[in-house]
Amino acid sequence: MNQVLQDLSTPNLVTALENNMFAFFTNYGRAPHREICSTSNLIRFCTGISFAFFNGVFRAQFEPNQIDAAIAKTLNYFTAQQLPMFWWTGPATQPPELGKYLEAHGLSNSGESPVMAIDLLTLSDEQPLPTDLAIAQVSDSETLKHWVRIATVGFEVPDTEFDAFFDLELSLGINSQEYIRFIGWWKGLPVVTSALYLDPQVAGVYVVATTPEARGRGFASALVLAALKKARTLGYRVATLQASKMGVNVYRRLGFQEYCKTSFYLWTGKPNHNQ
Repeated sequence: MNQVLQDLSTPNLVTALENNMFAFFTNYGRAPHREICSTSNLIRFCTGISFAFFNGVFRAQFEPNQIDAAIAKTLNYFTAQQLPMFWWTGPATQPPELGKYLEAHGLSNSGESPVMAIDLLTLSDEQPLPTDLAIAQVSDSETLKHWVRIATVGFEVPDTEFDAFFDLELSLGINSQEYIRFIGWWKGLPVVTSALYLDPQVAGVYVVATTPEARGRGFASALVLAALKKARTLGYRVATLQASKMGVNVYRRLGFQEYCKTSFYLWTGKPNHNQ
């Protein structure tokens, strides 16, 4: 734990926040029967699941004369498998204007997310929590199936991909020390999820999802807090997440601040998309 960041003023904070996101998706790529390619120019991962979140490219760093050929080669890889994917850009991306090259090759700009962080020592133990929500760590395959079902609904993953999503999560382990999942139960039903991904420097919060009937009750905040408090007990000082438009104000109220942004570009897996 001697690499753990001790405050939010460290000069390489943004790099550390971005690296946690890289590590989370690299974890998907390193799962059994998945593919990952890590070079000096980019990291590409592929799970075979036909939903863009589960396949992608990040940490692209190209010289000007490499850009078009590298993009074309990468798109050919996913097109050959007819798989959609996201290409993430952020502070580490070179050149910074890579997005315009991606759009020229037919990817569509799907928006950007604030990359936020919080000093875990500032977490208040006095924050009111829903009294009708029971929170637990996922510790068996049946509970993991509920967790995946909530995430499938929350992220609008097609039902046809549920089994593949569950198999992927199961292959990552249920009692992993670096990937810890949380689930919330309301009126006896599983309704909300979060996950904690731990790298040597910071803790990342991912897969925050709530079923439609349980939204607006503070359940997502409670699941994020559960993940943050777990990270704090494990000795982490800084936690990070990428906020959706719907969640950014929720996270600000918890004490998160924005430090940079990441953008994502969609490739549908079909050749000549938007061209």
